[in-house]
Amino acid sequence: MPEGDTVWRATKRLDQALAGKVLTKTDFRVPTLATTDLSGRTMIKVVPRGKHLLMRLSGETTIHSHFRMDGSWHLYRPGERWKGGPDHQVRAVLETESWTAVGYRLPVLELVATSAEETVVGHLGPDLLSPSFDRAVALANLAADPERTISEALLDQRNLAGIGNFYRTEVCFLLGLHPWRPVSTVEVGAAVDLSRRLMKANLVHAAQVTTGVDRPGQRSWVFERPGKPCRRCRTLIRTAPIGEPPRARVSYWCPRCQPEN
Repeated sequence: MPEGDTVWRATKRLDQALAGKVLTKTDFRVPTLATTDLSGRTMIKVVPRGKHLLMRLSGETTIHSHFRMDGSWHLYRPGERWKGGPDHQVRAVLETESWTAVGYRLPVLELVATSAEETVVGHLGPDLLSPSFDRAVALANLAADPERTISEALLDQRNLAGIGNFYRTEVCFLLGLHPWRPVSTVEVGAAVDLSRRLMKANLVHAAQVTTGVDRPGQRSWVFERPGKPCRRCRTLIRTAPIGEPPRARVSYWCPRCQPEN
């Protein structure tokens, strides 16, 4: 699933290509926006909020999208072949004179008034990648439910925005935290600081890396490595779901490096 750093990189590319440009053609391929035409509007700015992407247009209109599991935005030059997936996965096409932005597999795609953006992102906690990240608020949010597992608390976007399963899993490993440890037994400040440091470091990478080795199969310590030896102690990595359906997520951990107690 794309996480905050992935959305940040996508936002930066889109903003560099589209900001200040007039939309010459728009094509929305979702039922609720099928008749919408935003041609003639100017793209003012593209901004991230956690895992959400906001495209602000002239006329007080914002295009709100969320990647969830496998959504993405791709940029193409006029006439260039689209490579993001088959046509039936296209949800939005935004054209300017010099670029075409194509949104693929976007489960959330809607228009909101720019002044009403808080109705779709106002529930989010402090954004880890924001220059104005409020660490004190994030820590207070996490501490508000001390018996919750650290895994569930870090993944809850109402506490702090941007962390997904990859970073949550890797941070727990690097701090020696068992995934089911309650928040009350954890130094949450260390978890928040490490999460932010890792995400910011990966803003310059096309891939997410926590090991320092940017090569396939070597980028993570435990994430998606069930049954493989721990890179530190060679104990086999374990996996199990954590949380209640439908929000249960797969957790990966080393039982030796991340003891229960």
